[in-house]
Amino acid sequence: MLKEKLKDKYITLETTPPKLPTVDLMIEKIEKSEAYKYIDGFSTTDCPLSKLKYNSIIAAYKLQEKFKKPVIATMSMRDRNKIALQSDLLGANDLGVTHILALTGDPANMSDQPKAKAVVEGSSILLLEIIRAFNNGMDYAGKEFKIKPKPITPFAVSNSYAKNFSSIERRIFKKVQNYAVGIITQPVYDINIVEKLLEIKEKVISEFNDERKEAEIILGFFPITKLKTAQFLHAHVPGIYVPEEWIEKLIKAHKISEDEEYKVGMELSRNLFQQLLKKHPKIHIMTANRFEIVKEFF
Repeated sequence: MLKEKLKDKYITLETTPPKLPTVDLMIEKIEKSEAYKYIDGFSTTDCPLSKLKYNSIIAAYKLQEKFKKPVIATMSMRDRNKIALQSDLLGANDLGVTHILALTGDPANMSDQPKAKAVVEGSSILLLEIIRAFNNGMDYAGKEFKIKPKPITPFAVSNSYAKNFSSIERRIFKKVQNYAVGIITQPVYDINIVEKLLEIKEKVISEFNDERKEAEIILGFFPITKLKTAQFLHAHVPGIYVPEEWIEKLIKAHKISEDEEYKVGMELSRNLFQQLLKKHPKIHIMTANRFEIVKEFF
């Protein structure tokens, strides 16, 4: 189980199911890349950027069946009310999908579907509360199930950077308070920021005297191989910091050639990954489904 692996080395790989009536092509791509050999588990995203995609829970089930590794299925608050959240949890439970990432979700106005409306009865904290109720054998209304659901392991997310890190601390505390076992961060590109996040984690878990003391930070890792990616993340994605050193090196490489740009980006990313492994080997790899590059970091 992933919960046990959190005590040691823990590497997961994010997958984004396609906008297709099957996830088999993505599974074939993972198999061909051999990325599954290097990781402890997967995650499936839930219609990121509010774009229509294949169902995250069913994708998680099919990945588990194929690779015999646990999968964290993302559930977005954007698309579900309390009824739908609990209904999906019951179905996921029956399929053995018991690792759930609680996510508020991207705004519906970003959707590729005309006039799509968000549901959002609450933030991801509501889903964590629902999972806690399920783990106590009852629904959110406090009514006991005739058959107790399998234990659910809840995960949550966090920004990796803020001008004032106390805001990150408050959010992480709230999620750990609601029994999130692992907090997956946005991508990190600076070891000094890793240090701050780990300090925050230690401070947060010191507030508890039960199983919440075991909560862990899982560092997001997204390799940068293009200058435009580095500039976009740094300038337009809240909660991510890309060091100026990375941008300067990629600018120089970009002026030489596309191949040099890729080479420099991969070298920077590979060195970072090795640093993360030494510092805190609990890492969530995000590659935008470029599964073939995973093996380059091991």
